[in-house]
Amino acid sequence: MKKRVFSGARPTARQHIGNYLGAIQNYVALQEEYECVYCVVDIHALTSMEDTRPLQEYNREIVLDWLAAGMDTERTIIFIQSHVPEVMELHTLLSMVTPLSWLMRVPTFKEKVKQQPENVNYGLVGYPVLQAADITLYKADVVPIGEDQLPHLELTREIVRRFNNQFGETLIEPVAKLTSFPRIVGLDGSDKMGKTSGNAIELAATPEETEVRIMTAVTDPARRYRNDPGHPEVCNIYSLHGYFSESQIADIFRQCRAAEIGCVDCKKLLAEHINSSLRALREKRSELAARPEYITEVLTDGAQRARIIARETLHQVKQNMRLI
Repeated sequence: MKKRVFSGARPTARQHIGNYLGAIQNYVALQEEYECVYCVVDIHALTSMEDTRPLQEYNREIVLDWLAAGMDTERTIIFIQSHVPEVMELHTLLSMVTPLSWLMRVPTFKEKVKQQPENVNYGLVGYPVLQAADITLYKADVVPIGEDQLPHLELTREIVRRFNNQFGETLIEPVAKLTSFPRIVGLDGSDKMGKTSGNAIELAATPEETEVRIMTAVTDPARRYRNDPGHPEVCNIYSLHGYFSESQIADIFRQCRAAEIGCVDCKKLLAEHINSSLRALREKRSELAARPEYITEVLTDGAQRARIIARETLHQVKQNMRLI
């Protein structure tokens, strides 16, 4: 019997090529070895998303990206977090065994407080408990994460151990599947391409939009003139060539170093390769977007399948807590 994987994505904006390289490709590949459960975590998004008017659109945009990239609805459960209300009930029950001190030490909580000091809500504090509910509700054995996310999964494991010690073996203690999540530099030269940072290339962008976005990107700050030798090792455009121009990367490095190619030409080449790499995905995405009723069917079916697992887990939890 295959082990089960769980992962989710926050619908705070449209997904970009960083999400594709860092997560979506991996989600699709995991279907070959695992039973996969992938969730658009809209409740999590509420911790930082004060304007929820685009939420429904973003939910469906993420699902379109996933399906276009190759998620198979026969093998994989795809659904919206809030469509399975059992997760909120389990979140409440797990919160009864989670010490507040555990939550206050979470690094991402401290970061979010700095980012949104006017919106430090209860949900932000309890975010890790809801994450634990997401994972354990669907009896996930494995969670694909980067090494930097290990502390977050360890907190879920601590919550599970504490619950099981108190109420008996009930929940599965998940393990990490360490995956290489490349850090894709933002077009503005910032540390990371982000959905809400305005420094990304959306997966759904047209070829023309992709080229326009790339032409705005920051390159080698020391290269002021066309004939100046470049420093590709510090250029974010060159780093993207590493993913989309792999067969030519050695030539691009040499030409940049020797000033045989300018930044404008380098950007145009990158746009060409990105558009070529994403052409099939974008075509399939357009076809799926023209069938909104199909997306609704996928999400309805996914929620129904997820609820079968969720109800069983929640029944066991409530039974062992002597609530029923």
